[in-house]
Amino acid sequence: MSFLARPAPARPAPLDTVLERAGAYVAEFQRQLSGIVAEERYVQEVKAFARRSGCPATATYTAILRCQGQLTTPIRLELKSDLLLVQSAASRKWVQFRDVFEADGVSVRDRAERLTRLFLNESAASRDQVGAILKESARYNIGDIQRNINTPVFALQILERSNQPRFKFKRTNDRVPDGVKKEPAVSAAFRTSIEVWAIEYEEKQPGTLIRTTDYRDLPSRGRFWIEPDTGRVLISELVARNRAVHGTVDVSYQSEPLLGLLVPIEMRERYDDQRGARIEAVATYGRFRQFQVNTSETFLIKR
Repeated sequence: MSFLARPAPARPAPLDTVLERAGAYVAEFQRQLSGIVAEERYVQEVKAFARRSGCPATATYTAILRCQGQLTTPIRLELKSDLLLVQSAASRKWVQFRDVFEADGVSVRDRAERLTRLFLNESAASRDQVGAILKESARYNIGDIQRNINTPVFALQILERSNQPRFKFKRTNDRVPDGVKKEPAVSAAFRTSIEVWAIEYEEKQPGTLIRTTDYRDLPSRGRFWIEPDTGRVLISELVARNRAVHGTVDVSYQSEPLLGLLVPIEMRERYDDQRGARIEAVATYGRFRQFQVNTSETFLIKR
């Protein structure tokens, strides 16, 4: 007796399984990307707003704030930097270090010294190395909104196995990050196929990953676009919002043939505060290479 029938469609993996795969992927991604340097071109703009009476027509950002006015022309800064993912020897946290070597076409003189101070000086091991790295990486930020979440792999820590219990996850049908939707045309870097899962997350536990400048909790939410079979992250969206500020960071990942793994290729940001200030930024990445140090000192950032 013969039978002819269609095979039953494959049952999709449970969300917990996809998140487990994503956690394993992030752990391996961090291990592989550690010691890899990317060159970053990063353009930040403090956008223009209508001028209030009593403010000068042209002034520095600080002067505008003193007269309680708003910007009449954008402030723009273009940075070129080396970006390095490192693990603190003291806390074992993964952080990304932005080593700026050019600002608006002008070379930064102490480029080499910063890496030496943070990573190769033995006395640094006893200090809060993570805080020092974040401070260095944020020191060229412009505008009045303080931030240090503007590195491309920051959001991936949410998918670390140790951090996933802090968040509520659910699958969603959204295909494009909200921040990118506001652009006149959606960049090809932020488009995905229908096979990719969009997974929404929301931070629920106190002691949040992001804190305000006065150390209060600032819960994060957003989405990841993940390949369900492999756990690979193609796009990350990070949103941090309270009554004072609203920040969004979107990052796209694509394959780097020389490294054999996905790497960040574009990051888009937007920050708005309650006074009407707005900061927008776009970063692109290339020239990925192995980090090398010509020194006899011990390398304290361990792989």
